[in-house]
Amino acid sequence: MAPTTRRRAPLGLILSYVLDWIIIALIAVTGALLTLTTPNHHPFSPTDPSIAYPYVVNEKVSTRTLVLVALVAPGIITALVCLIFAPGRLASRDLPTSLIWRRKLWEWNTAWMGLGLALAAAFLITDGMKNLFGKPRPDLLARCDPDMANLQNYVVGGFGTATSGGLLVSWQICRQTDLSILNDGFASFPSGHSSFSWAGLTYLSLFLCSKFAIAIPYLIPSAYGSSALRPMAGDRLSDLPLDHSKDPLHPTPPIPQSRIIRSEAAAPPTYLLVIAFIPIGAAIYISSTRWSDYFHHGFDIIFGSLLGFLLAWGSFRWYHAPIRRGAGWAWGPRSAEKAWGIGMGVQGYASESEWKRGDEDLEHGVGRINGPIGADRVEV
Repeated sequence: MAPTTRRRAPLGLILSYVLDWIIIALIAVTGALLTLTTPNHHPFSPTDPSIAYPYVVNEKVSTRTLVLVALVAPGIITALVCLIFAPGRLASRDLPTSLIWRRKLWEWNTAWMGLGLALAAAFLITDGMKNLFGKPRPDLLARCDPDMANLQNYVVGGFGTATSGGLLVSWQICRQTDLSILNDGFASFPSGHSSFSWAGLTYLSLFLCSKFAIAIPYLIPSAYGSSALRPMAGDRLSDLPLDHSKDPLHPTPPIPQSRIIRSEAAAPPTYLLVIAFIPIGAAIYISSTRWSDYFHHGFDIIFGSLLGFLLAWGSFRWYHAPIRRGAGWAWGPRSAEKAWGIGMGVQGYASESEWKRGDEDLEHGVGRINGPIGADRVEV
């Protein structure tokens, strides 16, 4: 085997990923700044029973707990999985230690970039929408303490009387002196706990499914073609009928295609499914507390949950190969010549650049698909 030559990734490529991290951080910082701004105050009816729930001081899931469960825990778990299990048991023992550790660190980097992107985007979008819509929470009246004696001075719309209901008043009717409590009463839509928990915990679930091959069994396209008629690994040739297709004296017997097809996939162990579902269960619980603590209306929770789920899926697929066909790997790094963009007329950000070939296809155990690790291999 020819000696292995490794080259480090170009500085320009490294800086492009540093910029990616900076942008993710800026998204999160922008979301944090939005929490300091005053939301719109949507007019409300002081006789509306949907916003007349009690104000709960000690919520079941605090913001600190939310951060620990949806950000810190997924961050620790994804890092440990990458450092312990990558590059996988099929990697050759002859691979250089430095090459293995570079793969571990790359998987760790992409795991955190995807998680950071999902949570930062959920934070920014949720807080931006809260301020834009200014929807009253279910406990707004308890926070507000409206001045009902002077109700007519604050009417901005609606029909009816103070006793019959139907009048809409402005937020100035509130006698609440703590503006932080009052302003937070107009931040019902969408649910931030729901969007943040579903973003972080759905991402963790997808990550675990990818790394441990937790997916519904499926047949690869070739399973329906000629490859399905070939003996599979582990099948005894004696189990297959003899091929008499060229013998005019013997008709071709039926090929037990169903037996071969069923051998091409199998269900993962059920305990892995349970492990992958735990983060989803946690997200469901966190979302439910926003209803039981009277912080959000049902639609606010559903919308926030769907928002977090979609951001988690998009962020995961931004950095990781499909769960069922990606063998648990993250996408490789961009090409050096395409690190900052490609413009029109060029397909994709990956290429067979010389600098990229060092740790490609470690999942195949010996290096590249078409051959073992040899000359001109480089570090990534």
